[in-house]
Amino acid sequence: MYFVYILYSAQLDVYYKGFSTDVAKRLDYHLDGIHKYTSSVRDWQIVYTTSFATKSEALLEEKRIKRLNRASIEKLIKC
Repeated sequence: MYFVYILYSAQLDVYYKGFSTDVAKRLDYHLDGIHKYTSSVRDWQIVYTTSFATKSEALLEEKRIKRLNRASIEKLIKC
């Protein structure tokens, strides 16, 4: 399984979008400060996940989500 996820940092008031085969492990990666973009804060939390059978499907959805504006992201999270 492949997952598309959205993280949220209250400190930065920012959403981060990505994909992974293990969302919990990926969150640890972000919280440990390994990823350059997310390393400045340690309050990231998972606010959205969805799963796909293939990597190509997940990558297409990640690309689509990354193009959404903030209002659309927040609407997606509430669903």
